[in-house]
Amino acid sequence: MLLETIEQANDIKKIRKEELNILAQEIREFLIRTISVTGGHLGSNLGAVELTMALHLALNLPEDKIVWDVGHQSYTHKILTGRREGFESLRQFHGLSGFPKRKESECDVFDTGHSSTSISAGLGLVKARDITGGKHTVISVIGDGSLTGGMAYEALNNASKLETNFIIILNDNNMSISENVGGVSKYLNNIRTASSYLDLKKGIYNALQGTRRGDSAISRIRRAKSSFKQLVIPGMLFEDMGITYLGPVDGHDIPAMVSVINDAKRVEGPVMIHVLTQKGRGYRPAERHPARFHGAEPFDIETGIPSHPRTVANYTDIFSTVMCKLGQRDERIVAITAAMPDGTGLKRFHNMYPERFFDVGIAEEHAVTFAAGLAAGGMKPIVAVYSSFLQRAYDQILHDVCIQNLPVVFAIDRAGLVGSDGETHQGIFDYTYLTGIPNMHVCAPKNKWELSDMMKFAVGLGRPVAVRYPRGTAYIGLKEYRAPIELGKAEWIYREREIALFAVGSMVKTGEAVRDSLKEKGFGVSLVNARFVKPIDEEAVGEACRDHELIVTMEENVACGGYGEKVLDYMNRSGCRSRVLNIAIPDAYVEHGNVELLKQEIGIDAGSIVERICEAWEKR
Repeated sequence: MLLETIEQANDIKKIRKEELNILAQEIREFLIRTISVTGGHLGSNLGAVELTMALHLALNLPEDKIVWDVGHQSYTHKILTGRREGFESLRQFHGLSGFPKRKESECDVFDTGHSSTSISAGLGLVKARDITGGKHTVISVIGDGSLTGGMAYEALNNASKLETNFIIILNDNNMSISENVGGVSKYLNNIRTASSYLDLKKGIYNALQGTRRGDSAISRIRRAKSSFKQLVIPGMLFEDMGITYLGPVDGHDIPAMVSVINDAKRVEGPVMIHVLTQKGRGYRPAERHPARFHGAEPFDIETGIPSHPRTVANYTDIFSTVMCKLGQRDERIVAITAAMPDGTGLKRFHNMYPERFFDVGIAEEHAVTFAAGLAAGGMKPIVAVYSSFLQRAYDQILHDVCIQNLPVVFAIDRAGLVGSDGETHQGIFDYTYLTGIPNMHVCAPKNKWELSDMMKFAVGLGRPVAVRYPRGTAYIGLKEYRAPIELGKAEWIYREREIALFAVGSMVKTGEAVRDSLKEKGFGVSLVNARFVKPIDEEAVGEACRDHELIVTMEENVACGGYGEKVLDYMNRSGCRSRVLNIAIPDAYVEHGNVELLKQEIGIDAGSIVERICEAWEKR
């Protein structure tokens, strides 16, 4: 197999031109085979095979630099840089990451995982190159979805001032920015990047500059050129910003892409190459259902059906159902997502109430301020977003929602450890970054029924509220404990003495297991469902201090700024003398891997917590 000859960067250049399409097919077969077992981002990677091959043929890695936007389309890049054998452990603990990682390879120049960052990072690399006198090529690869993020346009605006080479590849697999106008566009692409044309243009401008009428002549030439280009060249948005536009180019035509990349390398300034690709290319189920295979679970290759289909509702499913009921009861309920209608569970709401559903693209900052505007206009907006992505809109939460105390509800999905996507996607900071904001209220449900109750409470509160729930199967235990939701009030589940467990959200389930183990050891153990991280139930904490020697807080959030610190702060202020043990995630980024394994690794699983409680009890 040709694929087996690729052992390190630049080995692809040893492949004969007539065999490149065979290699592309082998890469696709390898991706389908391995991802069907491990899970991962399949559709985006199948669509970027030839594009990645062309980049590696046109560049010399690691001297030249490629920045991948988000990075979930970098699997072929990993294969071509000698990491093929690592795919057996893709997205597993201590295994190959599903995103670019500098610690994995010197060919990964920038760690990515969030959208719309590649142009900013690439521009930084270009400036560093120019300052240090480097000559290498820098290319940022950004998808059409990522280009909906405002940060990308901020970077484009900055990049337009460059007078040295910087290549941006727009991988367009969905949104049609512009239509190829045929032979004229192709001809202009070639002539505008040819050495003779570039030298002639520079010579004419240099000769005219400084002469008596030279400057006005240059202006007339540029106006005439721009008017003509408006008629025949797509991508004038970029041209008007001062960025040379090339394309559209067939993203599955390797020779054509190699040629245009080499052409772009000769331009002294920023260049946008518009590449058209097909998401899921080469695998029929992924071509038909690209959204399903964006982040795929292990699946049957023949049918594309998940190997372990979900039979029990997850928290996203519960949220989806609640949203539809809320929308039916109140016509002022509106839903907002930042390009995640499927992932956040809003697809059903969209189908039922399309006029009250808004997908703003990958633009979390805009989503939050847009929600604030809706709230100011009398609506009841619910922003459904992953925890990791909401942090991108921190200023808007603080400035546009909370200062005005507007009734925006944040439905925070994927909160806590999410597993396979790793550091950039773990939702372990939201308690910290939200509870420091005045007027914000933060709560987390213990099970599926409490998520429903909390959403109804949040909508009715009329103030900023964040409801935080984890990824995965919705817990169905403790159904009989369903006290009404009251602002800042915890729920006592078991009342005893000696040790009191104050657990938040997903950790209530863990708290049950911890209590059972401690009971077997002869301890008296109370379990409290904290419910609110802001405001905390100070009365419940004070009550527990009177009857318990050890207070244990449990949260799936970093310790710094989390629930445990708030409990400890109250106890210090009130003079409570009980010993406190805070169980939380350490002050560190958590890598990718199975969630249960990660919990054991960082010490927040039931077994580890029991050990720490027993140690703390001995030292009391």
